[in-house]
Amino acid sequence: MTRALSTQPVIASGSLAGSSQPVLAAAGGLLLRPWEEGDVPGFLSAYRDEEIRRWHTRRPLTEAQVREWFEDHRRDWRREKGGHWAVTRDGGEMLGRIALRGLDLDDGVADVAYWVLPAARGAGVASGAVAALTTWALHEIGFHRLELDHSTRNTASCGVAMKSGYLLEGTRRSAAVHDDGRHDMHLHARIRSD
Repeated sequence: MTRALSTQPVIASGSLAGSSQPVLAAAGGLLLRPWEEGDVPGFLSAYRDEEIRRWHTRRPLTEAQVREWFEDHRRDWRREKGGHWAVTRDGGEMLGRIALRGLDLDDGVADVAYWVLPAARGAGVASGAVAALTTWALHEIGFHRLELDHSTRNTASCGVAMKSGYLLEGTRRSAAVHDDGRHDMHLHARIRSD
C-alpha cells in the first residue's frame, strides 16, 4: 500500500537501489566494501568472539547461514532497507563490519551498527569506519539523522560513538535483550548540520 505524504521525501526512492552499493574509503587505509563469498569463514568466526557475542544476540551458526545473511544484505540494498559492509584493510583483510539499517528515506533517518575483530580493536578501526559511513550517508546520500545505540555497559562502543561525533541524547531504559538479560541502551545521534 502506498501512503501519501504531506511533505517531500528527504531522499527520493530509487536513489540507492538505482546504483551498486559503493565501496567507501576511510582513514588509515581502511576500505568499506560489500561482503564477498571469501568473507564467509571470517564472518562466522567473528561471532565466536566473546565481546561480539556479548553485544550481538543475533548470530549465524553455519557458513550456510552466513551466505543467507549476505543474500539478505544484497536484498536490503535493492529494497533500500539497508547497506552492509565489510571493514577491511585496503579491501583485503577483514577487520570488522558496519551497517546502515532501518533506512527511512521519507524522514531521512537510519541506524548505524558495527563490530570489530579483536586484533583490530583500539586502533581507530571502528571510529574510522563510522566516520566514513557517516560522511557518505549524511553528505553524499542526504540522510538528515543517523542514530547509533549500544548497551550502557558497552563503554568501548560509547567511546566510538563519542569520538565519531555522535552526541549522547539519552538512555532508553530496558530497551534491548542480551544473553544476560535486559539492558538499558544509550542513544547517540548525528545530524547533517553537526
